[in-house]
Amino acid sequence: MTSEAMPATVHRSWAADLGTGTLYEILRLRVDVFVVEQACPYAELDGRDLDERTRHYWLGGDGHPEPVLGCLRLLEERGGEYRIGRLCTARSARGRGLGKRLMEAALAEVGDAECVLDAQEHLADFYRGFGFAPSGPVYDWDGVAHVPMRRERR
Repeated sequence: MTSEAMPATVHRSWAADLGTGTLYEILRLRVDVFVVEQACPYAELDGRDLDERTRHYWLGGDGHPEPVLGCLRLLEERGGEYRIGRLCTARSARGRGLGKRLMEAALAEVGDAECVLDAQEHLADFYRGFGFAPSGPVYDWDGVAHVPMRRERR
């Protein structure tokens, strides 16, 4: 079954409860997208993936082993605000609304709390659709233009 025909179930796990196989697939997808596909050699592994307050969301089929079609990381910062990051989908699964499903799942957990993210500039409109607004100037992050965005407490 191709990833196009495969059902995409949203999964969520605390970092401590995430299986090593799933973590590997999430990290591999992020490297495939952010480092290889975008030709941006940077330190993808930043030490936050295993933090006790980190939640991982991913989309995968019902098979074993489950291919990861998309992922997102939700961090809870020490000040109480949430940070969404590392949202990506596999090239073969794009155009199916999977990023939207991941954002909806993460924001359901965030609820009314303040939430921030750093969007690749060309994706800012996608995040505006979830109530985020630019909170600072565009900046370069390893050769990719990003814009800080914030969704205020509701």
